[in-house]
Amino acid sequence: MALSYPSDGRLPSACGLDYRDLEQLLSTGAFQAADQLTLKKMCVLAGPLALKRGWIYFTEVNRFPTVDLRTIDELWVRYSQEKFGFSVQRQVWLSTGKNWDLLWDKIGWKKEDEWTRYPQGFTWDLSAPKGHLPLSNQLRGVRVISTLLAHPAWSDPS
Repeated sequence: MALSYPSDGRLPSACGLDYRDLEQLLSTGAFQAADQLTLKKMCVLAGPLALKRGWIYFTEVNRFPTVDLRTIDELWVRYSQEKFGFSVQRQVWLSTGKNWDLLWDKIGWKKEDEWTRYPQGFTWDLSAPKGHLPLSNQLRGVRVISTLLAHPAWSDPS
């Protein structure tokens, strides 16, 4: 999927969000800052209560416009040499037979039954395992990532 830029130079968004700041961070390899900004953008998509609390509930994920979720994902995929992104995490998850325990190990979020500690335990560069980032969804448990990986953005061809 290639992003097409509207005439104002912004990336596609159903709700007028500007993703150029996220693109800038990702294009320079500032993955930790990009992860934090991704969470903020997702909070905006989830609504004012999520923005105020600084995280999202799994019940808010399905309200994310497909175009916005795809824009965020495409930026992560493009600037990580196809190593990071929600769609990449979904591919890894599907490759494990939707086994969460195998997924956590494969993407480096859990090692030897110990959860990786934020932020120092995570790898913020391209040496990280495939699917390691973004991890903004990891911080709220399985229900958020489960809902995110099942979002219509990954199956809806529009």
